[in-house]
Amino acid sequence: MNILELQELKLTFNGRSVIDGLSLAVEPGEIHGVLGVNGTGKTTLAYLIMGVNYTPDAGKIIFEGKDITTYTISQRAQMGITLAWQEPARFEGLTIREYLEISRNLGLDEVEDCLLRVGLNPQQYLYRAVDVSLSGGERKRVELASVLAMKPKIAVLDEPDSGIDIVSLPYIMNGIVEMSQQGTSVLLITHNETTVEIAPRVSVLCAGKITNTGEAKEMCQWFKQNCQVCDHINLPAY
Repeated sequence: MNILELQELKLTFNGRSVIDGLSLAVEPGEIHGVLGVNGTGKTTLAYLIMGVNYTPDAGKIIFEGKDITTYTISQRAQMGITLAWQEPARFEGLTIREYLEISRNLGLDEVEDCLLRVGLNPQQYLYRAVDVSLSGGERKRVELASVLAMKPKIAVLDEPDSGIDIVSLPYIMNGIVEMSQQGTSVLLITHNETTVEIAPRVSVLCAGKITNTGEAKEMCQWFKQNCQVCDHINLPAY
């Protein structure tokens, strides 16, 4: 049984079709990539899955065999769904250790392990504040560490179109693989062909619908040939 199934989702926003008959399935423990340029509905898709801001006009969101289309954010979180990355963690007055401990009442050893998994030295980062003193890449890695700490059933990682810096990228990719190995399914939503290479399966998102699904290498090539030259690159982001 798939852990997550999106069935013919539709959403219209300000008279424009943002999600248009989108169907997608994620298997237990799978890293499934969703690749699309800016303006194709990537963040809207992530928000629909998590129940943030939007409810689909039509279609269903099925999680572990249950229809959760109308569930609240908190209900989905309690079931084991989490959303990360679109706005990396930033909490004034909270240390990284405190931020990670909140996830699951972790001990110090577990907190340190989660930081190491994303390439952050605990001695240097445990007592840093989760604020603007961290770079964007560091905040993304801290947030990924918090997802590792939570051990959700599925993590929806929505990469901002500003991307992930070159230094952080390999650590983040390694952290995502480890997340999958610990049993968490990952829906990796991105515009970045390099990031999505770790996904055994990749779906290409165009104008609010999935146009193609296959192996990462094949889909990245298809994306280059069909999506990066398409007019939808000039659409406003949703």
